[in-house]
Amino acid sequence: MKKINVGVIGVGAMGYNHARVYYRLKNANLMAVSDIMKGTLQKVANKYDAVGYVDYENLLEIPEIEVVSVCVPTTHHYRVVMDALEHDKHVLVEKPIAFTLEEAKEMVKTARRKGLKLGTGHVERFNPAVQKAKELIENDVIGDVVSASAKRVGPFPPRIKDVGVTIDLAIHDLDVMHYLFSEPVAEVYAVMGSILEKCEYEDHAEIMTKFRSGITGILEVNWLTPYKRRKLAITGTDGIINVDYIDQKLDVYGKFAQDIQIKHEEPLRNEIKSFLSSVINDEEPEITGEDGIYALRTVLAAMKSAREHRPVKLNGDI
Repeated sequence: MKKINVGVIGVGAMGYNHARVYYRLKNANLMAVSDIMKGTLQKVANKYDAVGYVDYENLLEIPEIEVVSVCVPTTHHYRVVMDALEHDKHVLVEKPIAFTLEEAKEMVKTARRKGLKLGTGHVERFNPAVQKAKELIENDVIGDVVSASAKRVGPFPPRIKDVGVTIDLAIHDLDVMHYLFSEPVAEVYAVMGSILEKCEYEDHAEIMTKFRSGITGILEVNWLTPYKRRKLAITGTDGIINVDYIDQKLDVYGKFAQDIQIKHEEPLRNEIKSFLSSVINDEEPEITGEDGIYALRTVLAAMKSAREHRPVKLNGDI
């Protein structure tokens, strides 16, 4: 089994988990980690037997490293990813792919030009319950899909400082619906607001989407609810599928009601294994940079809708 030498840039909450997964995978060799917080950096470096650098450029200068995960704040994605690509590293960047569409497009263009893999970390696609839901939809277990409703709520996370709840949370379900239905959003309408003094951006949003075939999607996201909930319901002409992202449970009601048993797996581990496989086998990543652009484009359209108090069509650039 070929081992890929890897590094992680940004080892806060999400980057720590990337380091943990790489350390435990048989086909990965975690060589180095980087973070501007010296205490956090040293803790992760010591725990996972990696070299630690405050300056991520030092990590990128290591020629043996082939793959890097970029887990820095969203506003820094562009600079770090572009530097990694210029150092000929394959990159798995956490969602959203970038802060702006222009940045995202330049990142994808550069990766293509240099023949490098650029994957986007939309981890919920690798949730076993979501993958099972896609299988059931494709097998017409609930007939023709009519609508989907997502609820992703919980308390405010102090670590999020550079984006609001829409980019942090809503982007998950927008991407999952795109994945499940295999078609793009044609129109979006959103209402958003900010209540929490400690949050500089919107902390709650209600978003309605219309897909190209006419399927509708409704999303409720907030940082106001005292408990964490991550659920999705997909309604079809012959039944309904209920997905619990956290418990990885799936129920089917209706004409072909059935008891579904799902083997629990860590979505992030599946995501990283998939990306490493794409590098080893020189294949397109399961979630490409273009997928990242699509998800960002949709969420930015929702934010534009809320600002302008009108529906926004996605038949061109935002």
